[in-house]
Amino acid sequence: MARVKRVVASNPSVLPTVAAIVIFIAMVIYGELAYGRILQYNTLSNLLINNAHLIILAVAMTFVILTGGIDLSVGAVIALSSVAGVMLANAGWNPWIVILLMVLIGTSMGLASGILIQYFNVQPFIATLAMMFLGRGLASLLSTQPERLAEESPIRWLGEQFKLIDGPKVNDVVITPGVIIALLVVLGAFFVLHRTRTGRTVYAIGGSESSSALMGLAVPRTKVLVYVISGTLAGVAAVVYTSRLGIAQNITGIGWELDAIAATVIGGTLLTGGYGYVLGSVVGALVLGLMNVLITRDGGIPPEMTTIITGGILLVFVLLQRAVTSKRHT
Repeated sequence: MARVKRVVASNPSVLPTVAAIVIFIAMVIYGELAYGRILQYNTLSNLLINNAHLIILAVAMTFVILTGGIDLSVGAVIALSSVAGVMLANAGWNPWIVILLMVLIGTSMGLASGILIQYFNVQPFIATLAMMFLGRGLASLLSTQPERLAEESPIRWLGEQFKLIDGPKVNDVVITPGVIIALLVVLGAFFVLHRTRTGRTVYAIGGSESSSALMGLAVPRTKVLVYVISGTLAGVAAVVYTSRLGIAQNITGIGWELDAIAATVIGGTLLTGGYGYVLGSVVGALVLGLMNVLITRDGGIPPEMTTIITGGILLVFVLLQRAVTSKRHT
């Protein structure tokens, strides 16, 4: 505890991330005391499995927000990628080619956003909003009916559960290839942000874009790159989500961009950019996922309360960020 206090005192920007971890632990303890069967292998395994796509989206959003930007198109990218992917797979295309195309759809959308923002001076909010409408419209153009992935499709293997630990009764540790993909995304993002020149440039742009340019950093390339990363990871999230549920719709992913932003902010990434941690964004995604679990377990809380509670938590963390930013500038 003393070590944590020293870290927070020396670097106040980690305070929101520490707060997110504390909230997650408190939610686990409360859930175990109030409802039971929270600290179980199967509950924690399902938490990861059901939120693997959100973890990937939170990582994607971390890159963008660290530069002071925003990406509102990730939910629409998932809709477009999943609908196109399921239709191509059912048409007999090679599943690996289908998966690659699903990811590349996200890459192309992210590249378009990055070019609009960097080279046409379009505000990130407007550029990604335009991509959101484009992606959602294209998904609706492809199909307005639910598209179901064939049961024998190899793509479903990514959502298949594998037992790691055989616990008592149904209390097993299970994992899916989709969860492994999410973990690899997190590790890769951590390495890029904290061990590469590109990562240092991302943080520098969020701190001061003009100063970064004066220092000779590759600002234009990096700004485009973060949106390419965001779009690509949205495509990866589409693959993970579609393989688990085996269904795609043009309305898939509505509001998920806001969930990703909420997870990133709850995890401690400042909306103004420059400060944040990808592991904190993962914790933020798990906080949102666990909140849904607790509301479901309670049974007496209406589902509408999920958005209200999320908004309340988000407001608290935004105010906490404001306090940290003010303290750093004094």
